[in-house]
Amino acid sequence: MTLKGMVKGTRNMLGRYVGKWFYDKGIPFDAANSPYFPPMVSAIQRVGPGIKPPTAYKLSGPILDEEVEEVKKWIEEYKQSWPRTGITLMSDGWLNKVSKKEFLNFLAYSPKGVTFLSSKDVSGTKKDANFYVRLYDQIVEEV
Repeated sequence: MTLKGMVKGTRNMLGRYVGKWFYDKGIPFDAANSPYFPPMVSAIQRVGPGIKPPTAYKLSGPILDEEVEEVKKWIEEYKQSWPRTGITLMSDGWLNKVSKKEFLNFLAYSPKGVTFLSSKDVSGTKKDANFYVRLYDQIVEEV
């Protein structure tokens, strides 16, 4: 078998195993378009044979903790720019059809991007103009 044939066979095998993982876990195919997918494959290639994949424990514990810290730092960078650029406060509402709870989500838009601020359970409250003024005042104070 030629080197070209071996590479083609290896690529096909990689594609099949990645595909099996996607199919088995019901991962949407457009997850392959994630900007994090190619670097993950490159990191696996660099580490080389014999590397053990992270366990469910590591993914849900230490690795997740590191990612949360990274996102917190990223959001803090966004917030540092707010005094210079200002923000637009945005909100949207949704209803949990199972629990019948109503929620309002609050986000901040700035030239750096959109950041989630908070979610408020507004179930059972009278939603008049005074309610929204008080709620938005509270969010503005938090920001």
